[in-house]
Amino acid sequence: MGVMVIVAYRPKAGCAEELEALVREHVPCLRALGLITDRPVQAMRGLDGIIVEVFEWKEGAIEDAHKSSRVVDLWERFAGACDYVPLRELPEAEKMFAEFRPL
Repeated sequence: MGVMVIVAYRPKAGCAEELEALVREHVPCLRALGLITDRPVQAMRGLDGIIVEVFEWKEGAIEDAHKSSRVVDLWERFAGACDYVPLRELPEAEKMFAEFRPL
């Protein structure tokens, strides 16, 4: 059994397009390395530009990802383009039914 994750990325000033490109690269990279399941991934954008991604790690793959130079490089590029945001800080989280736009 894998582990489902929900992560929110707030683009840094002037980095919205770069962040979107990184999100589009993220899942194919993780899949190519066998780190996530085949479960459909969801990526969406909130009203304030925050991108939310939902995917499933394979069992034990989180630790393996931290050992992969390819993944670490990708995550370093994410760090340059965005800040990670706790879900509770998303304006949509205040609503009973949080609404987002597909990416």
